This record gives sequence, C-alpha cells and structure tokens, in this order.
Amino acid sequence: MTSISPAKKRKHGGRLILNYRQNRLLYWMLLPSVVYVLIFNYLPMAGLAMAFQDYSLTRGIFGSKWVGLKNFQDFFSGIYFARTLTNTLILSLLDLLICFPAPIVLALMLNEVQHAGYKKLVQTVSYIPHFISMVVVAGLIKEFTNSTGVIASIVKVFGGTPRSYISLPQYFRSIFTISQVWQTIGFNSIVFLAALSGIDQELYDAAKIDGANHIQQTWHVTLPGIASTIIIMLILRCGAIMNVNFEKVLLLYSPSTYETADVISTYVYRVGIVKQKIGYSTAVGLFNSVVSLALVLTANKLSRTYTDSSMF
Repeated sequence: MTSISPAKKRKHGGRLILNYRQNRLLYWMLLPSVVYVLIFNYLPMAGLAMAFQDYSLTRGIFGSKWVGLKNFQDFFSGIYFARTLTNTLILSLLDLLICFPAPIVLALMLNEVQHAGYKKLVQTVSYIPHFISMVVVAGLIKEFTNSTGVIASIVKVFGGTPRSYISLPQYFRSIFTISQVWQTIGFNSIVFLAALSGIDQELYDAAKIDGANHIQQTWHVTLPGIASTIIIMLILRCGAIMNVNFEKVLLLYSPSTYETADVISTYVYRVGIVKQKIGYSTAVGLFNSVVSLALVLTANKLSRTYTDSSMF
C-alpha cells in the first residue's frame, strides 16, 4: 500500500491554495450549490438509522427501539415483496426498452428533416407534454381511458364493448408506457439532437463518396457519433430502474390495479405516510436505493469494460 509523502502533500496543498487564490470568485459562486447538496442530500442520510429501529415520532431517532434487521426481514418475507418488486422491474424494463430508444429515433428522424419550419413545429409539439403538470396528465389519461372516454368510444364504433381500461390491471402497464412515451419523447430528444449537431459533416461527405446511402450513413456515421451520449444516458437510466415514475403511478393506480401497478415507491408511500410505519418504510426505501446504486455501478463497469465511454 503506497503512501503520499509529506512533500507531495505540501505540494498538492500549495496547488489548491494557489488555485483558490486565482479562482476565488468561482469557488464562492460554487458555495451555495455545495451547501444545498450538503443540507438536502447528505444530512438527511442520518435518518437512515430509522430503517433499523421501531421508529416512533414521539421518541425520535435517539429514543426509538433498535430492532436491527427486523424491518428488512419483514419486507423480504412479506406478501407484497414479490408483487412490488416484479411490478417495479416490469414497468422499468418497459420504459428502458420502449421509452429510452424513442427519443433517439425521433432525434434521428428530425436530423434528416431539411425544412426548418416543419422541424421546429415538430420539436415544439413534441416538447409540450413534458411541461404539462403530472396531475393534469393523469387526469387526461383517466378521461381518455374510462368507460365513456375517447378510447372506449372508438372501440364501440368498431363493435367492441366499452370498458374502463384504467381500472383493469391487464391494461395498466400498456397505458402507463404509451403515455410515458408521449410525455418524454420530445424533451429527451434534445440531448441526442445536441449530440448529432456535433458530428463532423466531413464524415458524411466521405461516406457519400464511398457510396453509402442514408441508412448506411446512419448506421456507420450517425450512431457511432452519438454512441457515447447514448451510453451515458443508458447508465443514468439503469440507475433509475428501481425508481419508476412515482407520482404518475400514484395518480393513476387504484386498489383494483394494485396487482400490476403497485411498485416499491407507492408501497413505501402507503406504509410510511398512510400507515405511519416509518421505520419499515425507511428500510424498504434503503433497499431500493442500494439496489439502484448497485445497478449504476454495474452498468458503468460494463460500459468501461466493453466500450470507451463511462461516467467515472
């Protein structure tokens, strides 16, 4: 195990002091962000002690009974563990397989559009859903998918039986995923459009000289040009696999759809906020966070091993 010599420590310390003197204003501008992160992201981690306690609001962290891993054992052996974990993974995988590639496809299509006005129109229309309140979006989805909504009316025209599709568990995942694509496809394409604008146009000229058509140019020039951006975004998305869109699920699901809609985040909400089992819900949330961290580290490790791109 190597150690840093006192001379090197003094050298590094001198560089830091010199850098601070040269960029004092930048350090002071950074200070509010550092303070914000410390207060709202790191200090609350002390509350993770509640995951190992039979936490009571009246007794607080220091007065609550220590129960060790009992909360984790209760969750893993409970009847809701398999259901919530399965629903979380299925909804997240659907998001990863369908919602993640959709903005890439849209960006590639917009990149081929030559008419500037039409391109701006499509971008504006596709961006709008991202800025609509989640409460409004959930209300629209419920209106469209209930027994008297637009979808039921269309089904009735073609001879089908109108249903309240949002209340049927077998349709929840499809409704959630399709609406998620509608909400995110435009705004998420901004990153990939920015990456596309950075590709050297001479590469396309060289491909044309070699006789490559549009599809071949996309496959051999465009996609490799934005591959690093796709990988970074994919790593970030892998870290969110265990964190399905909590607000949307909470606003859309009901007891009749718990079978396919209840995810870990909504379960934590019901147990922690509604039933006031704060220690138990903290343990479930901690499990969720640890798994998310492991997924990020694994995805980053695989990316660094098999590609030239990684987050760290």
